[in-house]
Amino acid sequence: MLAFLDSWRLPRKLLAAFTIIGLLLGFVAYDDYSSTNTMSAIAKDQSEKGFAGMSELTDMISNVKELRILVYSFYNVASAKEEVSLNQRLEKASDGLNTALRNFKALGLTELDGDVQTLEQRITALIDVNEEIYAKRTSGDLPGTMALLKGDGRVRSHATIQQTNLLIKKMRKNSDKIAADAAAKAGFALKFTIALGAIGIAVIIGIWLMIDRSVTRPLGRITAVTTTLAEGGKADVPYRERKDEIGEIAGALDHFRAAAEARSEADARAAAEQRVVTTSLRDSLSAMTEGDLSRSITTEFPSAYGELKTNFNAALGSLRELIGAVAESAVAIRTGSGEIAQASEDLARRTESNAASLEETSAAITQMDDRLRATAAAAGRTVQRADGAMAVVDSGRSVADEAVQAMGRVSESAKGIDSVIEGLDKIAFQTRVLAMNAAVEAGRAGDAGRGFAVVADLVSALAMRSEEEAKRAREQLTATQTDIGTAVEAVQKVDGALQNISADVSQVHTLLSEIATDNQAQSSTITQISAAIGTMDQATQQNAAMVEETSAAARNLSSEVTALADRASMFSIGDTPGRTSAPAARTAPVSFAPSAASSPKPLSARATADDWLDF
Repeated sequence: MLAFLDSWRLPRKLLAAFTIIGLLLGFVAYDDYSSTNTMSAIAKDQSEKGFAGMSELTDMISNVKELRILVYSFYNVASAKEEVSLNQRLEKASDGLNTALRNFKALGLTELDGDVQTLEQRITALIDVNEEIYAKRTSGDLPGTMALLKGDGRVRSHATIQQTNLLIKKMRKNSDKIAADAAAKAGFALKFTIALGAIGIAVIIGIWLMIDRSVTRPLGRITAVTTTLAEGGKADVPYRERKDEIGEIAGALDHFRAAAEARSEADARAAAEQRVVTTSLRDSLSAMTEGDLSRSITTEFPSAYGELKTNFNAALGSLRELIGAVAESAVAIRTGSGEIAQASEDLARRTESNAASLEETSAAITQMDDRLRATAAAAGRTVQRADGAMAVVDSGRSVADEAVQAMGRVSESAKGIDSVIEGLDKIAFQTRVLAMNAAVEAGRAGDAGRGFAVVADLVSALAMRSEEEAKRAREQLTATQTDIGTAVEAVQKVDGALQNISADVSQVHTLLSEIATDNQAQSSTITQISAAIGTMDQATQQNAAMVEETSAAARNLSSEVTALADRASMFSIGDTPGRTSAPAARTAPVSFAPSAASSPKPLSARATADDWLDF
């Protein structure tokens, strides 16, 4: 059923697969977009109308209650200024109520038009009765004002609040209905999304099966055929009839198979030529292993290996000449190495004697250096102890200064407390005066002012008690200030004593510093001398070791030259023209022992280990 896909190229297959997936994703995106817009519209309508409407209705109830409070307050007004203020507050509250009503009507809730009109009529009636109450109170008709307050004023206020609460209930029911509709739409959108997801999974599985059938499995078979051909086996290449990339790969693999077979035949011919070459080389190399350097290659090589034959024969001739020259030179080197070995042994014995003397001198100076270092370290620790004592004294002085400053701050705070107590005295005095005035006014009022007279007596008693407590606080504060002054003087005396101790410790510190500096200078000088002698000792020891190594190397050289001559004699090089006879043996090695008349010369002060190495 899907055989037509074998003629489609891979880009076309991928384009078809991604187009199907893209269309599926488009449907899913459209569904999400539509659901999101619907829910956003519901939420926006709820926010702009529901929440705003509830807020305006709540403001209306608050304004109605405030109007009720204002009319009662106006009934009890006591001055013209207060009357003007209540009139202004009444107008402001009425305007706020009308403004909240206009804002609610502007929301456009057509389903509540009847209830809104009823609420508007009741608000108008409430404002009218409030104005009538204000008019009666302004004219001085107190009984009529009270009757109107408890009659129509109360009825219309309650009616307005009742109608507002009715609107709030209806808006809540409307919000619940909108929420239910939104939940239903959200459930449908979720089910539709799940269905689209299932369809998408099925489509993706189908696309995967299509790619597996037309691409993956053919590539697997071609991979198996390629592995077989790479391992040298034979296999037929499938899918050569296809028109897509799989067919092109199969065609290229078939060409590779044919080329591999042709190359195998060429390798067989080359192997036959290589057998001839390797056989000749094996025979010549076997003769070289046995020490015969006269076996050159005489077999005819193929033209491709002719240069190899020429180079091998030339290298064999050069090796014969080299072995002959080595045999001649080995005899001459043997004599010279014996002489060098004898001289090196004499020099090694003299160098070891000098190294022992320098080592003893270095050990003595090292002991002097250690004792001076110990003395300098003890002086340094003494200086550190003096530094610690000075730090402790300085810390004590700083603590004493902080204590003086803290007591000064306490003294200033006490002055501030004194001013506060003085203020309390003034307040108590004014309170007593106020109580006396209240008692006088209560006396004028007669029986109606008895309660005020009792309160005035209590306030007067409280004022007298406040004056007594303020007096006691001032006395305690004066005693505290005296104690603080005494403590400040004591701390200042302690600070003076610490200052004298600090000066004495500073002088001791100066003397100890000078002693430590002198000890350190002496230790530094001895250290430099010890380092110089140590360097000389190390250089002498190195020289002794090098002379011994040179002597050993000369002896090894002699033995190695003897072994080299023996091995060179094992090779058979035939009659080589131009060879010379071995040189005659030299005389016995000359001894390098110093004569009795010679005396050792002093070393130069600038001689270093590098000079001995050059030697």
